Amino acid sequence: MGEISCSTEPINGVLSRSSSSPPPSGYRKSCWYEEEIEENLRWCFALNSILHTGSTQYQEIALFDTKPFGKALVIDGKLQSAEVDEFVYHECLVHPPLLNHPNPKAVFIMGGGEGSTAREILKHTTVDKVVMCDIDEEVVEFCKEYLVVNTEAFNDPRLDVIINDARAELEKRKEEKFDVIVGDLADPIEGGPCYKLYTKYFYESTVKPRLSQGGIFVTQAGPAGIFSHAEVYTCIYNTLRQVFKCK
Repeated sequence: MGEISCSTEPINGVLSRSSSSPPPSGYRKSCWYEEEIEENLRWCFALNSILHTGSTQYQEIALFDTKPFGKALVIDGKLQSAEVDEFVYHECLVHPPLLNHPNPKAVFIMGGGEGSTAREILKHTTVDKVVMCDIDEEVVEFCKEYLVVNTEAFNDPRLDVIINDARAELEKRKEEKFDVIVGDLADPIEGGPCYKLYTKYFYESTVKPRLSQGGIFVTQAGPAGIFSHAEVYTCIYNTLRQVFKCK
């Protein structure tokens, strides 16, 4: 989980010490966001400011203005994206499936509340309908307000933002087909809001029947590092390969 720590440092940065009082002359207050990646490994970012912290019905959210990466969105103590480099994740999630489809017109996003996935999908001129379904309205409204990079996407008439559980929404749309379905969800932590959206039953009974002929399904699958792949990636991959022929 993520933590915020503050210290008082000399201007030359040689020493640091914790302090809750105003910094003395020749010192400055320094705040950092720290997050554990795995046992014995953490990363931390210096903060310009804390823009927002709060809780919704489903999760805790925070927005920090970091010195190296600009605005950073944190949900349930885990960094979700940062202003400077979020395009790397979202471009890799979106463009391979849309470029592999001969004529993608209708796209369904499971999750994606920050709007960045929709932004990348809407760059494809063949697309005439994007349904973004996120369960947490407060997160969506929060991202609309603070993540101005996605303002144009949220205002695009091709985008339909639905506040609902993605599973319930797909099941409700029995007569609709989508050329691409994108899973831009939080990791499947047991007991979390997204856990049931990574199961074999869900893929077989809900996702696959909603794909048009030649349709493509893509999902985020957590970190795939040498040590971190066992967290969720391996499980998601093994589940998908039981349902879809092409991986």
